This record gives sequence, structure tokens and C-alpha cells, in this order.
Amino acid sequence: MSTAVTPSALATQLLDLGVEPGGVLVVHSSFRAIRPVEGGPQGVIEALLEAAGPDGTVVMPSWPGDDDHPFDPNAASAADLGVIADTFWRQPGAIRTDHPFTFAALGPQARRITSDPLPIPPHRLESAIGRAWELDAQILLLGVGHDANTTIHLAEVLGGAPYRVPKHITHLVDGRPVRIEYGENDHCCQRFTLADGWLRERGLQREGPVGHGHARLIRSRDVIDVVVEQVRRDPVIFLRPRGSGCEECDGSWASLT
Repeated sequence: MSTAVTPSALATQLLDLGVEPGGVLVVHSSFRAIRPVEGGPQGVIEALLEAAGPDGTVVMPSWPGDDDHPFDPNAASAADLGVIADTFWRQPGAIRTDHPFTFAALGPQARRITSDPLPIPPHRLESAIGRAWELDAQILLLGVGHDANTTIHLAEVLGGAPYRVPKHITHLVDGRPVRIEYGENDHCCQRFTLADGWLRERGLQREGPVGHGHARLIRSRDVIDVVVEQVRRDPVIFLRPRGSGCEECDGSWASLT
């Protein structure tokens, strides 16, 4: 059994990786990949806040993934976001976006990042991930890869990716639940891992150990610049080939016809 890493040691690893105190840090994470950590997921959050410092703001996805009911501010976040994210929005002082495409933030910039109304489509500049980009955020992929990096979805929109999968959410409008239909640039996201090569070859991605796992650290603006360039060159670069057996990507291909 590996020795549990202390939150203080974890914070030191994060700073060594290049986390900037006083900045905005968007975190996508897997506790399973970096454990054991003293204090469990709460210990990881303590380390992130220590590394960010009192003037820094930490941001995490927090959507519950329920399309058929209005957003419940007390609902657990979707299981695939991980236990760190589900623990984070419950922290004292954390602010959670009050719509189904929810992010949570804690720190001086939290309200600015979470205050936009319901964004349709969800990956646009007027959203938590867009506001983080405006604030020159860093992105920390803690034990996960770029397939978990929501900022790449924003880059798809800005780069003109043409596919839009029909989706719906339920949102409260004047106190009444209303079903809202929309199109989202969605697919399996497995080819988002191409971003590793693009960022590495330009020296824009820092990598190293954090806890017992591997972490990547990138600037949001670098992700947008590099990915937008690739999407403009090949608008369907993130879709698996037609008929590959990927239901999500086949749905995106179908939206083009």
C-alpha cells in the first residue's frame, strides 16, 4: 500500500508543476488516479486552495447530468466528474452556477466566473469556462487526460466545428420547469487526447507527478489558440471515422447530413 501524501506535500507538488498563486485554476480530476491522500478528497481540495493562495480562485465542473428535471443546487454532481469535484462545490464559500451546465468556484473571482445565465449552447464564451479563459486561467488535469478538458469544447465552438447533436435540458423559467431543446458540439471526446501532442511539441504543457498520479498543467488561452487552429484546418478532427462503432461520434456525423 502506498504511503498517503499530505495536503501540504501535494500543494508543493502543484507549485513545482507551475500552478500560479493568485490566478484562476480550472481543475478536472480523478481521486482514484492520485490517491492515497491524507484527508481523502478534502485533503486534495485543501492542497489546491493552498497552492492557489488566498488571492487565487479554484474552479471545477459540477453539473448533475439530469436533463429531465430543473437544476437542484443541492444535487450531487455527475459521477463521471469524480469525488473531488462533488466534494468541492460543498465547501464553505463556494459558489455554484444556478443552471444545469454547472461549475463551482471558490475565491475572489468566483462570482464573475459563475454569474452568467444559462448558456445555449453550453460551451460558449458567456459561460464559466469562457470566463475562466478571459481571466487567463490555468487548467490542471489531475490524474485525467484532455478527454476531460471542457475548454476544448469551447475551442471547437470558436473554431467553427460544424456538428451539433440534438439535446435538451429542463430549466426553471419564471418558476416553471421548461424543456429547452438545443444543439451541442458533443461526441465521445476520446480524440481530445490529440491535444497532448499539439501542446507538447510547442512546449505549452507542463507535466509531472502529483500525489501518486500524473498531472498536466496548461494555460486556457494556449488550449484555445492551438485547438482553434487545428479545428479550422480540419473541422471534424475530433470525430472518430464514420461507422467506427462509436455511437456518440456517429451521432455527430449524422448531424452534418
